[in-house]
Amino acid sequence: MATIFTKIISGEIPCHKVAETENYLAFLDIRPLAKGHTLCIPKKENDFIFDLADDDLTGLILFAKKVAKAINNEVTSKRIGLTVIGTEVPHTHIHLVPFHQESQMCFASPRVEMTHEEMAELAAKLQAAFNAL
Repeated sequence: MATIFTKIISGEIPCHKVAETENYLAFLDIRPLAKGHTLCIPKKENDFIFDLADDDLTGLILFAKKVAKAINNEVTSKRIGLTVIGTEVPHTHIHLVPFHQESQMCFASPRVEMTHEEMAELAAKLQAAFNAL
């Protein structure tokens, strides 16, 4: 059965796309910890990051690095944190979260409210920053 991320990849479910290559996709988290919180996923469905083939894992990390640089260029933060904790969607995903203090990386924290329009505007800015790299 296809995951929600596979349905996003296929276009069945919309997303606020930040970046895309042949093998990877990045989009804004719909329940962000911070403005700019982005998910990076492989287009090939896979549940556990360490089950990825070495080339796929390397490619995902390098893709996430470029996405993080784009976020850093457009969102004010001290760092862009990276975490892989998602178990609610059985599809490998990396969270990139802009933060000023490490405590902002806590997934039990309240989420930032953003309108559809705000997310669309931010995604467009991040997409432009990604493409400029």
